[in-house]
Amino acid sequence: MQISTTRTSTPTTEDALARILAEPGFGTHFTDHMLTVEWTPSTGWTGARVTPYAPLTLDPATAVLHYAQEIFEGMKAYRRDDGSVWSFRPEENAARMVRSSQRLALPELPVEDFVACVDELVRVDERWVPDAAGEKSLYLRPFMFASEAFLGVRPAQHVTFMVIASPAGSYFKGGVDPVSLWLTEEYTRAGRGGMGAAKTGGNYASSLVAQQEATAHGCDQVVFLDAQEGRYVEELGGMNLYFVHDDGHVVTPETGTILEGITRASIIELLGTLGHTVEERRFSIEEWREGVSSGRITEVFACGTAAVVTPVGALHQAGGSTPAPASVELTNRVRQALVDVQYGRADDAFGWMHRIV
Repeated sequence: MQISTTRTSTPTTEDALARILAEPGFGTHFTDHMLTVEWTPSTGWTGARVTPYAPLTLDPATAVLHYAQEIFEGMKAYRRDDGSVWSFRPEENAARMVRSSQRLALPELPVEDFVACVDELVRVDERWVPDAAGEKSLYLRPFMFASEAFLGVRPAQHVTFMVIASPAGSYFKGGVDPVSLWLTEEYTRAGRGGMGAAKTGGNYASSLVAQQEATAHGCDQVVFLDAQEGRYVEELGGMNLYFVHDDGHVVTPETGTILEGITRASIIELLGTLGHTVEERRFSIEEWREGVSSGRITEVFACGTAAVVTPVGALHQAGGSTPAPASVELTNRVRQALVDVQYGRADDAFGWMHRIV
C-alpha cells in the first residue's frame, strides 16, 4: 500500500508535548496526525494518506450513524531504553479486524496493509511515544466505519479506515490493586450467533448500563454471564478472566461469544512456559464461588490491552459476596513477564514484538 504524508504546519510545541507526556492520562490528548484509507467496491482500498489531525465532516445520512456498521482495534507502541519503538503482535490485531469485518459485512483490510498503516502513523508521530518510565506508551486506535451517505439497510458501498494515536499513562496510577467486581444478573453482552467475538462499538455500548450498575454498588468492573443459561462466566466490561487453581492449572472462559483478546492469547502461551496447564472451557459462577470458598481457586486475574494484567478482588452480587482469593503471586509474575517483553527488558522468545522505528 502506497501511503502519502502531509505534515501539519502547526505541530505541537516541544514544551506542550513534554507536559502532555509527563501526565498523559488516557484518551485525552491526540497526536498531530491521523491516517485515512477509503474503500469502494470498484476501487478497493485507495488514497492511503497521513494528514494533520482534524475533525471529520460527515453527512447526516452517513450509514454508521444509523446502523452502527463499525469496528475498531486497540494496541500500543512502546519505547525502549535505546530509543527504538515497537508494537506488540500487530498482525494479531490485523487478523482480528479481518474477523470483525467479516461479522459486520465490512471489507477486509489485508493484514500487511493494516500493519503498514499503523507503522506509518507511528513513524510520523514518533516523538509522541513516551519513555517507558511508569509503563507509558502510545495507544493506537485503528478503526473502520461505513462512510456512505445512504439510509438503506445494506452493507455500505463506501467505507473508511483510520488510525489515530494518543499517549497513555499506566492504567494503575497508584500501583496494581485488585479490582472489585459486580455480577450483573439482569444484563448480558452477547449470545450465540451474536457479535460478542467482534470488536465493535455496540458491544461496549451494551456494557455501559451494566457498568453503571457496578459503579452504583461501589465496584470497579462488571461481570457478564452467558445469555442462554445465565450461569457461565464470560468476561468483564473490557477484560478477559483467568482462574488459578491450587494444583497449578488455570481456567479461562472459552471464546465464541466473547472477544478473543490478544493479551488473553499471549498469556495462555506464557503460562505454558511457566509450567501451568490452561483450560479454555465453560466456567460457572457456582464454580467461582465454591472454588474461592474452598481454597481450590487461589487467584483470579483479568487482562486487557489497557491494564495488561490485574488481580481480581471480591465478587459482589445482589444477596452476597465472594471474597478475594488470598494470593496474587502468579498474577504478578505473569504481569511482570509480559510487560518486560513489551518494553524490551526480557527476551522475546515468542517473536511477539514488531519494530517500527
